[in-house]
Amino acid sequence: MRVCVIGTGYVGLVTGTCLAHIGHHVICVDNNEAKVQLMKAGQSPIFEPGLSEIMQSATASGNLEFTSDLAAGVAHGDILFIAVGTPALANGESDTRYVEAVAKGIGAHLEGDYKVIVNKSTVPIGSGDWVRRIVLDGIKERETVGNGGASGEEVAKKIGVKFDVVSNPEFLREGSAVYDTFNPDRIVLGGNNSKAIAMMQELYTPIIERKYAEDQSLPAVPVVVTDLSSAEMIKYAANAFLATKISFINEVANICDRMGADVVQVARGMGLDSRIGQKFLNAGIGWGGSCFPKDVSALVHTADDYGYDAHLLKAAVEVNQRQRQIVIEKLQHELKILKGKTVGLLGLTFKPDTDDMRDAPALNIIEQLNRLGAKVKAYDPVVSQTGLRHGLSGVFVETDAERLADGCDALVVITEWQQFRHLDYPKMAKLMNNAVMIDGRNFLDPKQMQAAGFRYTGIGR
Repeated sequence: MRVCVIGTGYVGLVTGTCLAHIGHHVICVDNNEAKVQLMKAGQSPIFEPGLSEIMQSATASGNLEFTSDLAAGVAHGDILFIAVGTPALANGESDTRYVEAVAKGIGAHLEGDYKVIVNKSTVPIGSGDWVRRIVLDGIKERETVGNGGASGEEVAKKIGVKFDVVSNPEFLREGSAVYDTFNPDRIVLGGNNSKAIAMMQELYTPIIERKYAEDQSLPAVPVVVTDLSSAEMIKYAANAFLATKISFINEVANICDRMGADVVQVARGMGLDSRIGQKFLNAGIGWGGSCFPKDVSALVHTADDYGYDAHLLKAAVEVNQRQRQIVIEKLQHELKILKGKTVGLLGLTFKPDTDDMRDAPALNIIEQLNRLGAKVKAYDPVVSQTGLRHGLSGVFVETDAERLADGCDALVVITEWQQFRHLDYPKMAKLMNNAVMIDGRNFLDPKQMQAAGFRYTGIGR
C-alpha cells in the first residue's frame, strides 16, 4: 500500500520505517530540510536500537523515501499518518497546533482519490472530529473562488475529494520501539467508516499475522475496533494506569524505608498475583520522558474541562515529583552537608536505550544539587558518546564511568543502563573521596556493591 507519514519524531520515523520494512511504499514528510537530508543519507536523527539498520535497508529497496514536500506526500499516500508532536502546555493541556497545521495542509493538497487520514499523534479526546473539520477548512480555503458561502463538506463533494479520519494510537516504548511495532500487544483502530477500518487492517495484516514477530507461533495480534473517542481514551488511560502503578510502588517503597521492609521483595510478592503482574512495579526515582508526564497531565486537564476532579491521577503526579527529592534526602543522610561535595550521576536519559532527556528525573536532581552547592558530574553511554547535551547545564559530562567516579563523594544510579551492571566498581570505589552509592533504580546488587567497597543505599530497601 502507499503510505505517507507526516512527522519524523520517534513515532513517525519508527512507524514509517517499519511499514516500509514489511513491504509498503512509504514517504515520510518533515518540514525540517536539514533533517530530511540527514535521513536521505541513511542516518537516523534519533537513537533507537535497530532503527538505523532497517531504515537503511528500506531506503535501499526503494520502499522508504523522505521529503519536505507535503503536497508530494499527500498525493502519494492512500493512508496519511499525522505523527507530529503534541507537547504539554504549562497548564497540562496538549499543544495541538502542529496537528492543526498538518491537517489544514492535508486539506490544501487532497485530490479526488479516497484517503484515510490517521491520527497517530497522541491527541486530546474528541480530536478525530476536530481533525476532520480542520481538513475541510483546508479544502474550503483553497477552493474559495466561485463557491460563495459553501461549507467544507460541500466544497469537498463538489471537487470529488473523499476521506475519513481514523484514530490509531501508538503504544511504543522508547528504547524498544522497533520491537514493539512488530510485536504489539494490540492494535487499536477508532473510526466510523468500514472502508477506512478495512484499509487499516489490510495495512497491518503482516503485523497482525505476526510475520515479522520475534515469536511467529503466537496467535494473531488482537485488533480493537471502536469509535474515535474511545480509541483516543485507550491511549491516555493505558499510560495513566502505568504511571499510577509506578507511583503506587514508590509510595510503598517510602513506607518500606521507614519500617525496614525491602520493596524489591514486596514487589515480587505482589507481582506474582496474576491480577497485578510484575511489570511497572520497580520502585525508584519515578517516571519521566515524553509520554507519561504529558498524557497524565492531559487526562487530568480533560477531566477538569468536563467537571471532574481526577484525585487519583493528581496524586500519582505528586508522588512522582516528590520521589525525585528522595535521592537528595538520601545523599544528605550519607554526606550531611552537600555544599562543596561532588556527586556523580550514572545515567542522564529518562530510561535506557534512548537519548531522550524530556522530563528526565536527572534534570530535576541536577537542579537541586546545584542549588545546594554540590558539584555535579555525569556519565551516560549515549549522551557522553554522541556529544549531545540536550541543553544540559550545571553538570560536567564525563566520557567514562571511571572518570566520573574520580574525586566523587557519592554516585547515584539515575538510568538503569545494562552496561552499568558490568563496571569495575572496586576500582571506582577507590577513586572516590567517599564510596557512597545511592541506587535510584534498585538496579545493582547490594551485596556486590558492599563487597566492592561502597556504602550502598537503595530506594525502599
